[in-house]
Parts: sequence; structure tokens; C-alpha cells
Amino acid sequence: MALQVFTIFWIVFQVAIALILLFPVISYTWWLLLSKTQKIKSQPILAPDYGIIVTAYKYAGNLPNVITSLLNQDYPHYMIYVVADNCGDDVIFPEHDKLVILKPKPALGNQLKSHFLAINNFKRPHNIVTIIDSDNLTHPAYLSGLNKWFNRGFKAVQGVRAAKNTNTEYASLDAVNEMYYLFYDRKILFGIGSSCMLSGSGMAFTTALYKECLQSSNSSGAGFDKILQKEILLRNHRIAFAENAIVYDEKTASADQLVKQRARWINTWFRYSKFGFQLMLKGIINFNLNQWLFGFVLVRPPLFMLLILCLAITVINFFISPYFALAWVFALLLFTLGFFIALYNSGAGKNLYKALWHIPKFIFLQIVSLFKAKKANEISVSTQHQIHEEIDTLIK
Repeated sequence: MALQVFTIFWIVFQVAIALILLFPVISYTWWLLLSKTQKIKSQPILAPDYGIIVTAYKYAGNLPNVITSLLNQDYPHYMIYVVADNCGDDVIFPEHDKLVILKPKPALGNQLKSHFLAINNFKRPHNIVTIIDSDNLTHPAYLSGLNKWFNRGFKAVQGVRAAKNTNTEYASLDAVNEMYYLFYDRKILFGIGSSCMLSGSGMAFTTALYKECLQSSNSSGAGFDKILQKEILLRNHRIAFAENAIVYDEKTASADQLVKQRARWINTWFRYSKFGFQLMLKGIINFNLNQWLFGFVLVRPPLFMLLILCLAITVINFFISPYFALAWVFALLLFTLGFFIALYNSGAGKNLYKALWHIPKFIFLQIVSLFKAKKANEISVSTQHQIHEEIDTLIK
């Protein structure tokens, strides 16, 4: 009897993990069969006025470049609010009537508090708030790209985070990782009727919705975007994907940066993956495809953990069920095909394909990150990046 129970559990467990592994390929096939027209019945926002919030902690060296790129926007209705938290007085900021510099004292050490400091200091009642990181640069059409979706009635929109640098093998692999998630968790997930996953920056919301979702939150450390997207979906909204709203994001260029960054991300997943089960349950109760699909994707562990688990299951099956082992080999090959589909559709360059040879090293460093995840927020509050020469061309 005990053996039968274990056998049933083992089969159900494998089916669940296989569905998580192959969901990107399944969703891509689903997306190919659907109409690409997104419909919305909400009242459109016809005159978006943006409060652009840029936060920096300790390091402000890249802020002048961020500001320059934002001042080049081709849409005129915005103001920039820079929160330079514990950054000192070394950086000279340009003077502009669209720019407000805030230097909190005492230091906040909290990204969410920095956002609300900016909101509470808005010079006029902006109806849209958009979040930009201190290492981001924005395409001149960034705000125009967001407008399309606010004008169709969406209250939450995520743009594209494109790689600003691929100058090292780590930066290239980080860019590949971003492309994979950009394609499946943003474009495809939104395309099949759910919501685009938030990225932490390059995202925008109606100010009213942002305040409603987060003004009573006590979140510290990384992960405010995880709380935010959960709150948005619990209110029955969808997060749109704006593929023409582009921010250029600095990718991790060294092993040390990668370990610190991934440790924070893994820590965030362990803290907030429970939101996935909550949304799946809500989706079942409400017959809401948006909530159920989004919750299902939230439950998925980081990719390297999922692959290690699938490889372990495959090896175990070679000893107890060769047919299951072959099925897992086929599933892993399908996953690999789906990975290359994402790169192809995202326009990956030759240098990114060459970087794939270094994936074992990339996975090893993420395993190192796993053991540092518990104290991730003590290691570093933010990832400090280098400033590269290509910045000048990106912000023009």
C-alpha cells in the first residue's frame, strides 16, 4: 500500500514539474493559435502625465546619464524625480524645469520609501508614475510606447529592458537570461490572456493604483515589484506588455556582481512564491484565466533550480523507470528548443549565442548564490555597475 501511494505521488510530482518545465513551449504554441489583438473595455487615459521616479542608493555616478536620456523623450508631458539616497554631494546634476532632485536625510535605505518620497513631492498631480533604475537609460520613445496601452485603458504597463552592455561573458549570459524571460513571461504570457511579469524598472502605473497597492506595505529589501504585481492582479487588472517602450539595462559584468544580484533574486523567490498559490486559488474561485496563469508562472522556481531538479529526476528514472527517463530526455530537448525559440524571436546576436558555451559556469555561480540567498539583503542593497563608453550613443 505504501509503495502504491509513493508511486502515485512520484508520478503526480513528475507531471507537475514537467508542466512547469514545458509551459513556455505550451504557451508559445497557444499564442501562435490566438488572435494578436488585445481587447480592453476600461476607460482609456487620453492625456497621460508622467511622474518619472529614478532611485539611487549610495552610488549616483550614472544619474546624469539617466537624466539626459529622460530629457530626450519625444513625449512632453512628464517630470523627473530623482531620489539620491545616501549618495553624498559629489555628483553635479543638470538644472532643468522638468527635474527635481531629492536627497533624503536621514537615509532611507529602502526603494519603496524612495518611491513614495518622490510621489509626496510631485510638483503637480501626475496621473501616471513610471519607475526607472539608476543604471537604466531610456529610448526617446519610451513614454510614447507606454501611451499606447494607457490610451487603451490599461492601468499597469511593463516595457522592455534591453541589454545596455554585453562586453563580458557574464553580461552576455545575463542578457540571454533576460531575453528568455522577456519573451515567455512578458510577451507570450500577456499574449495568451494573462499579465506581463514586472521587471522592477521600465514599468508604469496609474498613480492611484500604485498608491492603492503599496502605500501600506512594509516591504524591505528587494521584491517590491512582486508584491505590486500580486496586488494588481488581486484587483482584477491585467499588466500590459509594451514592446516599444524600451529601457536599456546594465547587465552584470563580473562574477561577484552576478552572485550578489542572483542571491537577492533567489531570496525574493523564496519569500514571494507563495503569492503564486494565492493567485491560482483566486483564479479558480473567480474563473479568472489572468490570475490562474500568472499564479502558475509565479510558482516556478528560478530556471537553474528547475533544470537541476529535472536532471535529477531524469537520472533517478534511469534506475527505476527507463521509459520515464526517455520521456524526460524528450522534455528537456523540447525545453531547449523553446529556449532557442526565445532567443531567435528576441533577435539575439552571434555574441550571445557564443556565450551559451559558458552556461555551466553561469549555473555554478547561481548555485553559489543559492547558499548566500538567506542573507542576500545584508550583502548589498543595490548592484553597482560600471559606466560604459556606449552610453553616449544610447541616450542620443
